[in-house]
Amino acid sequence: MKVVTSSLEKGARAACGTAVIVDVYRAFSCTTLFFSLGVDSVLLMGSPEEAFAYREKNPEALLAGEKEGLPIAGFDLPNSPSWILNQPPGYFKGRKVVQRTSSGVQGALLALEGAERVFLASYLNARATARAVKAMNPQMVHIVAMGRQMKEPSPEDEWCAKYLKHLLGAGGYSHLEALREILWSPETQKFLKGDKSHYPREDPLVCLQLDLLDLALAAKKEKEWVVVRPQAPVSPGEPAESFGEASHQDP
Repeated sequence: MKVVTSSLEKGARAACGTAVIVDVYRAFSCTTLFFSLGVDSVLLMGSPEEAFAYREKNPEALLAGEKEGLPIAGFDLPNSPSWILNQPPGYFKGRKVVQRTSSGVQGALLALEGAERVFLASYLNARATARAVKAMNPQMVHIVAMGRQMKEPSPEDEWCAKYLKHLLGAGGYSHLEALREILWSPETQKFLKGDKSHYPREDPLVCLQLDLLDLALAAKKEKEWVVVRPQAPVSPGEPAESFGEASHQDP
């Protein structure tokens, strides 16, 4: 198994083999939380307009995400783990979530153009993701740290990519050194300042929890949509199936 890492839009466009798209602050931390709280599926959308058009035909769907870091008017939820956790019990159970973000979601959509399969990762589900990838034993694993707006590297994504590479047996990792760099970075400090409601102080606390949830998430094209569901466990040598399509209704 060859494991390579890259970053930003260029990295997502070049992804091949098995791609792992990393977005710690905050897209794929949110996606992982959605499934831990019982959603049926998550659909990835490239634009707010696509999301609104989908909800017109599927009014039960929840819209979540951001554009250029800001909440989107008319969406049900911003791109915030703490907002997700603050919803009442049962709020997400059995529902579909349409997710649009400026970095992680866009990166996953780009990666799907060239990669055989795409996983979505954050610190919350890194070990589960690495375990799912190992079980498939692909020849090539391409880990992409999406950074800020797909344009600027961010330490939380770069370090999470290093952690995933380490879990796949291809490099070292120190979580203490990662936290030292991440916590004092401008990307984290904009949350800790607490002066903007769309950057809650609580979000880094959630996003930096290491291996909190045992959920590997695979994104796959289904008809005209890109759908995310938990990866079914597989053993080495078994056919790799991203998710049990037969047990789900069309998105």
